[in-house]
Amino acid sequence: MERAGEPFSRKSIYAMKTCFKELLSLLLLLTLPTVAQAQWNYTINNGTITITEYYGSDGAVTNPGTFMVGGVNLPVTSIGSYAFSGCTTLTNFTVSDSVNNIGDMAFFDCVSLTNVTIPNSLTSIGTHAFYNCVSLTNITIPNSVTSIGAWAFFNCISLTNVAISNRFTSIGDGAFSGCSSLAGVTIPSSVTSIGNYMFSGCTNLASVTIPNGATSIGNYAFCACSNLHSVTFPSNLTSIGGAAFAYCTSLTNVTLGNNLTSIAAGAFSFCTNLTGIYFETNAPSLGLNVFANDLNATNYYLPGTTGWGKKFGGLPTALWTPQMQTVSVRNNQLGFNITWASGKVVVVEVSTNLANPIWSPLQTFTLSGDSCYFSDPQWANHTCRSYRLRSP
Repeated sequence: MERAGEPFSRKSIYAMKTCFKELLSLLLLLTLPTVAQAQWNYTINNGTITITEYYGSDGAVTNPGTFMVGGVNLPVTSIGSYAFSGCTTLTNFTVSDSVNNIGDMAFFDCVSLTNVTIPNSLTSIGTHAFYNCVSLTNITIPNSVTSIGAWAFFNCISLTNVAISNRFTSIGDGAFSGCSSLAGVTIPSSVTSIGNYMFSGCTNLASVTIPNGATSIGNYAFCACSNLHSVTFPSNLTSIGGAAFAYCTSLTNVTLGNNLTSIAAGAFSFCTNLTGIYFETNAPSLGLNVFANDLNATNYYLPGTTGWGKKFGGLPTALWTPQMQTVSVRNNQLGFNITWASGKVVVVEVSTNLANPIWSPLQTFTLSGDSCYFSDPQWANHTCRSYRLRSP
């Protein structure tokens, strides 16, 4: 029984201690899930989770697929902006199957990150998402992804190959700029434009095929790709942006399709080994200094096209005619490759007396690509037989 002047009896104090111990035990039990999730911050929106911050120090990480909130498991659907930005300990990351979006700058400056595994649930990669991930060597972008934001993989200097699915509709400016180890890239036909700076500074990129769906190439798109020696341009291409191929010093020849109408300033400037630019169209409009410092180059144009003078863009011009290449004998038949513009008609003529030649048509071809092979089954039956090519 409590006495006057004593606020608590020994019995009540004991009871309070017992209650405190039970409360402490209960609190510890309640905080265990929080400890397990303490390395994650997240927001909730319409019953889904966006991870906003990871502050752990693990090297290999897989984001949780769900978080328990109020007794309910809520799915993680997004890696939010800056969630892993500057996380220098992160080396490998696996995105859970529930995630459909990687936000802007999500892995910005994760300089130790070497590998990222992306699930088929993902549909978009935000701007600057993997910016300056200098150790990233491997990333697989699944068919579910339809857009990559601007500068998403900028300066990923260890990235060697990228395959992009045919579901892509948008690749942002500078998406792979500065990826100096990138040796191979597949651009899908669903892409309608090559953005500004998209592959600029990719110094190890040796060849690229611009898909038939692309109608434009942006400014500086392949600028300073110093190892680029082969570019296949589509027939649907209408414009090439400023400095798009400037300083591509390994380019020797380019063939431009029959829908091209404009080439912007400096597009092929300082391509110092360029010798031939082959046009399948009428002379397009030119910006300033399109061929600046291309001292060994000639512009070639097809018969019947217009707008050509003795010089074009400061370079000499010449008629582009069909050519014989790689003469050989196969199965006792003499033959050779014929190269010219795709879709053009070529007539092979023959003469048996070059001293007083009479040329007769022998065979007519329509080139389905930029070359075809001709062989003469009557070659062995003649002591002298000469050939020439012409257009109809």
